[in-house]
Amino acid sequence: MGKILVVDDQRNVRATVAMMLRGAGHEVEEASDGSAGAFAGAKGEFDVILTDLRMGRSNGLEVLRAVKGAQTMTEVIVMTAYGSIASAVEAMRLGAFDYLQKPFSEQELMGVLGRALERRRLSGQASAPAPAPAGAALGERAIIGRSPAIRDVLARIAKIAPTDATVLITGESGTGKEMVARAVHANSRRADRPFVPVNCAAITETLLESELFGHAKGSFTGAHAARKGLFEEADGGTFFFDEIAETPPSFQAKLLRVIQEGEVRRIGENRPARVDVRIIAATNQDLGLAISEKRFRQDLYYRLNVARFQLPPLRERREDVPALVDFFLDKYNRKMGVRSRLGDGVLEALLRYDFPGNIRELENMVEQAVALSGGGFISADDILPEAPISGQTDDVRSLSAVVDAAERRAIEVALRDCEGSRERAAEMLGISPTTLWRKMTRLRISFDAQRHSA
Repeated sequence: MGKILVVDDQRNVRATVAMMLRGAGHEVEEASDGSAGAFAGAKGEFDVILTDLRMGRSNGLEVLRAVKGAQTMTEVIVMTAYGSIASAVEAMRLGAFDYLQKPFSEQELMGVLGRALERRRLSGQASAPAPAPAGAALGERAIIGRSPAIRDVLARIAKIAPTDATVLITGESGTGKEMVARAVHANSRRADRPFVPVNCAAITETLLESELFGHAKGSFTGAHAARKGLFEEADGGTFFFDEIAETPPSFQAKLLRVIQEGEVRRIGENRPARVDVRIIAATNQDLGLAISEKRFRQDLYYRLNVARFQLPPLRERREDVPALVDFFLDKYNRKMGVRSRLGDGVLEALLRYDFPGNIRELENMVEQAVALSGGGFISADDILPEAPISGQTDDVRSLSAVVDAAERRAIEVALRDCEGSRERAAEMLGISPTTLWRKMTRLRISFDAQRHSA
């Protein structure tokens, strides 16, 4: 449970949100306008602040600025009935955790709030402490387990975090790369400064440079005012590049300069600005292969690979599965207000499963099982997939071959369903058009072939 501030000038909306939160067991305070919200948020020790975007003469961005200027670890969720990409990007750029468009359901609210509270706890400073699961260390409750592999990761965090060394984290999707990055930040001298994560695969190439480096007024169409980039916003803190291998070589050269020179140059400006940021990068790709295929700069690899973490897949640390299951069961039982528990033989079945999606897949499996069980016993049918990918088949293939085959099939289906439109197919797949083009090139998927593959 957390301490929450709700800021909204509409009394009925404010009261409804506060009632839902109190009903879920949270401690809630209210503010009737932006000025009061900014004052209370900057002064008080709240875990999360929910603020409306437009409120008479003030707005939620002012609340966001005031809170982040005084209480850097407090998470802010912006609510608005005037949803737009521009306002969402601006709120996220200023440090908002997430963005809720009115009207939203109680389930949507609790989902976003739960994730915000989880991130708040990762800082080790939440006002409402949560019980620490097995293996928790360094104030980082999301790194769970007692396996030798996880003990090595935790020991390495303790050694690397106090330094300013650049960090490279590799491992399959779902192994917890961002959690390690947050643990490094939370235990560094930069812990009270911003931690700025960027998913490189989710930002188009044209926006990436503007978002990170900023721009001068009039530097391109729509640049009506000068704006700081995320690098300057993260000054003094830590910058986390997730899926760094998805960035284009042209951007990689500019990132290399930031690391080497400690300065950024906004688009349209000649004078650079000094920045003091620690760089942490992560990827699920083989960077050696990417370098040989000229998709990743070798000199940038050397700059990033100062302190290296190689995270093991869950199938190689099965002894941690019971502790992870307990953690996720407790999390979703509390979230859904139930008391689900595993039935006979379920844990044994989970220990035999290979978890191709790693910890992220396990969490999703537990969440669905808790919802299906309704507070009763969870059976193996509730929690295990209908067709588990065990890897113990007669036709053994490398993991990369399996992943390539799955990606190729998904891309081909998306292109077919979107009648060959790469933009629409990329949106359907949840990736940028640039990332889709790179994957099509690597997998040798012909655009023309897709137009006739139905």
